[in-house]
Amino acid sequence: MSAADDLVTVKTDGIVVSAGSVLVDREELENNYIWGCYFCIENNSENKIRLLGKNWNITDERGNNYNDSSAGFKGELPELEPGEVFEFTSYAPLKSENAVFYGSCKIDAGDCGKVRDIKMPTFNLSAKGGLNKRILN
Repeated sequence: MSAADDLVTVKTDGIVVSAGSVLVDREELENNYIWGCYFCIENNSENKIRLLGKNWNITDERGNNYNDSSAGFKGELPELEPGEVFEFTSYAPLKSENAVFYGSCKIDAGDCGKVRDIKMPTFNLSAKGGLNKRILN
């Protein structure tokens, strides 16, 4: 994945979400771009949290919108105690070399039994800057 200074971070009520992207593959003749996205969710709150799902959007430079509103994270519903971290990667095949990622994830914060949305960082996917050197695991 990209270096730490390439990550975008947002913090909501003690929950820190960092994200970044890397262009994994490019087929220029077909205009296919495979993007890898890295996410790190840190529970810096005083309560245990449970990650329930996500609502992610990618809008490309042609105005196409791709959405993933699903439960869990690759089949998992992670629970994070205070101080714990959950990392994961996701892939997005696009027909454009430029796009914007934005969205949120649903959590059960345990403090009041309410499910709420935590904002994910907004970041660009741009093939014009070249490939990042680190590889997704």
